Amino acid sequence: MTPITEVEGRRLSLSNLDKVLYPATGTTKGEVLHYYAATVAGAILPHLRDRPVSFLRYPDGPGGQLFFTKNPPAGTPDWVHTTPVPRSEDQAARQVMVQDLASLMWSANLVVEFHTPQWRADAPETADRMVFDLDPGSPATVVQCCAVALWLRERLAADGLFAYGKTSGSKGLHLLVPLEPTPSAEVSAYAKRLAVEAESALPELALHRMKRALRPGKVFVDFSQNSASKTTATPYTLRARTEPTVSAPVTWDEIEGCRNPEDLVFRADGMAARLERYGDLLGPLLDPDRARPLPAGPA
Repeated sequence: MTPITEVEGRRLSLSNLDKVLYPATGTTKGEVLHYYAATVAGAILPHLRDRPVSFLRYPDGPGGQLFFTKNPPAGTPDWVHTTPVPRSEDQAARQVMVQDLASLMWSANLVVEFHTPQWRADAPETADRMVFDLDPGSPATVVQCCAVALWLRERLAADGLFAYGKTSGSKGLHLLVPLEPTPSAEVSAYAKRLAVEAESALPELALHRMKRALRPGKVFVDFSQNSASKTTATPYTLRARTEPTVSAPVTWDEIEGCRNPEDLVFRADGMAARLERYGDLLGPLLDPDRARPLPAGPA
């Protein structure tokens, strides 16, 4: 029988709680739901709230079928908020918004990664943050990503911008920058300029082009996720990897001190202690006083 639980007055059917989703660690679906409900709900919800959510679903674990969906899944309860989103091929498009614990647990029961854009639902295509996705090409690792991140932090600071880091939950690193509301196209253009500058300043390390032949041993500074149509893994989401790794906020001391890729691998079972020690390291992204305007620059 499928267990029924009540969350904030909403009745939820939670299925297959004993199913092992991560064979490498024996992590069950029930443990995944507990992670979201008991460990990170207070931290992840502010980063999800008021943003349309895209799901990468992996109902049979990371070794099974993975599929990306933007549309509300079949059977979405009528109490789950949805919002219209700009999508050229579908003028009536809508996406889920995860606004509260009940909708978080309904979503997590689908077994998903959470992905969100750099803009809020009430201001589509107007970014309130900028992202750089630092993606290493083997044999480069997150260690090399950290070196590029440190250069970007200083470059952003020269323009009066604050940067905060999180792991991708895979093999790379994300830098997030709070902004005064700015058209996504302008943010993308500025981010591209900095990616080009990074390649010029660190020619043996950084790369602003995605071309596969150029990738080995270098860090691709992916600026494209600033496009209004793109999304990035939400802070604290579990990833569909071999183990239940987390897209986890990190300190600049951890980035500076990273000497081994394992130094910046964080799993679900370690997040309670990190949150108790640090709180939400990405809290400044939600503070309007930390947002700054993009500097004027060439078109």
